[in-house]
Amino acid sequence: MPFRLRDHFAGVGVKRLSAVDAEPRRSNQHEIGTTQAMRKQFLGAEQQRRFDVVYVWIGDEEEPLVARGQATHYDTRVGQPERSPEWRLYYGSNPVTETMREGDTLFLALDSAGRLLFIVAPPASSAEAQLLWLFDLQPAARTFASRAVDEDESELGFAARFILDQLGVEVGQVDAETLDPLIEDFGLTFPPTRVFSERARASLAGIDPLDAPDDVLIAWLDREEAMFRRLERRIVANRLEAGFVDPDGVDVDGFLKFSLSVQNRRKARMGQSLENHLEAVFRAFGIAYVRGSVTEDNHRPDFLFPSLDLYRAAPQNGDQRLTMLGAKSTCKERWRQVLTEASKIPRKHLLTLEPGITERQTAQMRDADLQLVVPSPIHPTYGERQRSWLWDLQHFVDEVRAKQGIS
Repeated sequence: MPFRLRDHFAGVGVKRLSAVDAEPRRSNQHEIGTTQAMRKQFLGAEQQRRFDVVYVWIGDEEEPLVARGQATHYDTRVGQPERSPEWRLYYGSNPVTETMREGDTLFLALDSAGRLLFIVAPPASSAEAQLLWLFDLQPAARTFASRAVDEDESELGFAARFILDQLGVEVGQVDAETLDPLIEDFGLTFPPTRVFSERARASLAGIDPLDAPDDVLIAWLDREEAMFRRLERRIVANRLEAGFVDPDGVDVDGFLKFSLSVQNRRKARMGQSLENHLEAVFRAFGIAYVRGSVTEDNHRPDFLFPSLDLYRAAPQNGDQRLTMLGAKSTCKERWRQVLTEASKIPRKHLLTLEPGITERQTAQMRDADLQLVVPSPIHPTYGERQRSWLWDLQHFVDEVRAKQGIS
C-alpha cells in the first residue's frame, strides 16, 4: 500500500558520532548537542521537554538491538541572556548507547506520535546506506544535518517498507475492506505459506508477470505481507485476550515463547513467500526448473534450471544450459552461502529484496562470480555504479529463457 514518509515521521537529523558522543564509559548519562535548525524543524524549543525514546542499533550481521527509555531536551544556558543558547539531548545509558562507537552514524527522528527514534548504524554498512536513502540525508561530521519531512513528498514503496520493518515500524494504513474477505476462512490459524501466496496472487488477478515480472513480484509480495499482518494481528489479539496465566501465577515463559514464535514466523515466512512467487513467475514464462533439489554435500539451491537430471549428467566443469538461483529476502553476509551450492555451475545468481547493499559487498560478489538480481523497483536504493551491474528479474528471466531456447 502506498505511503509517505510524513505518515510516520515529522523530521530527522543525522550525524557522525565523535569520540565524546560515543564514549559510554565516561558516565551513566550522556548528552548530544542539537541544532537550531532541528528545533525549528521538529524538536521544538520547550525547555526540559521529556521524550519517550526507542533506541536501535542496527548492523549488517547481528540482530538489531532495541532499548526503550526517555531523554530530555534542554538549553544548558537558560537564564543567561548574554550567551547564545546551547541545546542538548540528555539520555541514560542502555545497550544501544553502550554498543555505539566513534564514527558510527546516528539518526535522530521524531515519529508521528511525538516519540524519538535514536538509531545507530555502523559506517559503510548496508544499514547506514538504507537509512540515508530513506531519510534523504547525508551525515555531517561535527553536528547534525537535518530536515523536516514534508507532507507533499513522493510516495514510498516496497524498499522503504523493508527498511522500516527492520526498525520495527509498522507501515501504512490497513485496508480492512479489501483484506478481511481474503483471510476470513483462515479463522485464527495460519495456513501453509504456499496457500497464503496463492491467495495473494489470486486477489490481484488483473496483473500479469509476462508484462512486468519485477513489478508483479513486488505487488504479490506486498499483498501477501498485508494479508499476513492482518491475520497475525487477529491471532495475537486473541492470544493476548486469553492471557498468560498458569497455576503458579503469570506465565512469563509462555509469553516469551509466544512472542519469539511471532518473530520467527515473520522471518521464515518472507523467504518462503519470495520463493513461492518466483516459482509462479517462472511457470508463467514456461521456464523449466526444480526447486530445493539436493546437489553435492546435501546442498539445496533454491532454484536449479532446467533440471536435476541435466545437472547430475553434466561434467564437473559444468554445462552452459545450467543455471542456479538463490533467493534470500535479506542478504547481509549470508550471500556467501550461495557460493557452495551447485558446484558444477561456476557462475551463481542470487535474488534479494534487500535495498542499498554496500558497494564493498557488491564488489565482493562480483569478484566471486556471483550476479546479484534485485527487482527493479528496489534499484534506486543502490549507487549509480552498482545499478549498471545489477540485474533485475526480467533480465534473469530473459537469460534463462535464452538458455532453454524459449522464444
